[in-house]
Amino acid sequence: MPLTLSTEHLEVVLEAVNDAAAAAPAAAADRPVRSDALDALGVAPSYLAACGFDGAVGATSLLPSPGGAVDGAVPIAVGLGSERLTAADVRKAAASLWRSASKVDSLVSTLPTAAAADLGADGALSAVVEGMLLASYRFDEYKGEPAEADPLKRIVLAVPEGTDTAAALDRAAAVAGGIALARDLVNQPAGALTAAGLAAAAVEAVDAARASSNPKAGSASAEVWDRDRLVTERCGGLLGVNAGSTEPPALVRLRWQPTAEPRAAIQLVGKGITFDTGGLNLKSFEGMEWMKIDMGGAAAVIGAMSAVIRLAPDVAVTGICCCTDNQPGPTATKPGDVLHIRNGTTVEVLNTDAEGRLVLADGLSLAVEEAPDLVIDLATLTGACMVALGEKYAGLMGNDEAAIERAQAAGRAAGELLWHLPLPPEYREQLDSPIADLRNIGKNRYGGALHAGLFLSEFVGDTPWLHLDIAGPVRTDADAGEASKGATGFGVRTLVELICGW
Repeated sequence: MPLTLSTEHLEVVLEAVNDAAAAAPAAAADRPVRSDALDALGVAPSYLAACGFDGAVGATSLLPSPGGAVDGAVPIAVGLGSERLTAADVRKAAASLWRSASKVDSLVSTLPTAAAADLGADGALSAVVEGMLLASYRFDEYKGEPAEADPLKRIVLAVPEGTDTAAALDRAAAVAGGIALARDLVNQPAGALTAAGLAAAAVEAVDAARASSNPKAGSASAEVWDRDRLVTERCGGLLGVNAGSTEPPALVRLRWQPTAEPRAAIQLVGKGITFDTGGLNLKSFEGMEWMKIDMGGAAAVIGAMSAVIRLAPDVAVTGICCCTDNQPGPTATKPGDVLHIRNGTTVEVLNTDAEGRLVLADGLSLAVEEAPDLVIDLATLTGACMVALGEKYAGLMGNDEAAIERAQAAGRAAGELLWHLPLPPEYREQLDSPIADLRNIGKNRYGGALHAGLFLSEFVGDTPWLHLDIAGPVRTDADAGEASKGATGFGVRTLVELICGW
């Protein structure tokens, strides 16, 4: 029975073929490019070399139809490299295959079979489907004439005997759906996605995930704190950043609670600045151009919570999103003002463009009150992190070595690049204020990403905590692997790997 896999961006029919011979008409379409496969492809190595095809992971090349091809099928060679395959390799290869085949109406692929030896049958199928789904992503909501849909409507995947097809497809759909949701939110224009709109999208995502999950596995819920509730709850950081805006702020708390005794309790905190002008410390045009992405941390938390609810791990997870824009209105927080954070800490605001750490301070204070096993915050926090690490790496900081190792392992499994940065105690004096407990920026322009991490560490105490500065990889300027130009959904897969693999 064919399985219909649907997301907002793609609807295809996938048939898991438990015998690779059943896919014989196009079995050569995407075998790994290794020397022992060239004869089976019926292609001389010199032909591949002449095509500039080196077999690198994700490389593709159209090949002459071998003898016996049926219905004019055109084989596609897909490179899998020469090393042991990772899930990231297979997603990249599957995405390349999807793009190469996107102008035909059906595809038969043996890629899951080729990858099964390294990833296991279920893992290989899940990686292939996830890569294809994410490569198909489009954001054309505001196009007068949206691009024509790819004609590819039917995919037949050959998998080894015993593959748990349903579980593999469910996982791929959950993770790809969470990443696509995060991409959608970050790609939205700021004028269309206010703080209230972001909060509503989070609630809607939980409702949709809950409707498609097993109710016996656990329960999911969402609550939104409006301005009055934020005042009552003493969230002075979020209120202070919102002071110049005509749009009300919101704090969203999303929960997954398993029915079984949870193995751990994890709190996620996301920066949700729907547009950052810099406040009264106004950004330049160049600095403001892409500031609709400044809620990428909250988008990753929402996407991850959507996936977690669908996957139903026996880990209790709470997602907190601190949502507002940062505007230079007449009532805006001024340089030199002092804000009172939820945990009682006072902060002298010396740069209103260092606002993300102020809203996260409230979110982190709230998160640690429940004594979780781990708190993780995600934020497009500093340009300084991009200066240090470029656009592909996220900065990883934390106060717990075991948690850092967990995050690094999850990032490797997710194929998301993380680089561990220090929290040097020698720099803590940079945050000393003569009139408050802290200042929100360092006293010089060096080490800005580290100063921000040290600032956040003041609000978690001894609770194990990780900080991911995703300012660089939150978006890409070109299609790359399973990523499409625009928002990447970075962080969703790492969070899911860390939580489900706890």
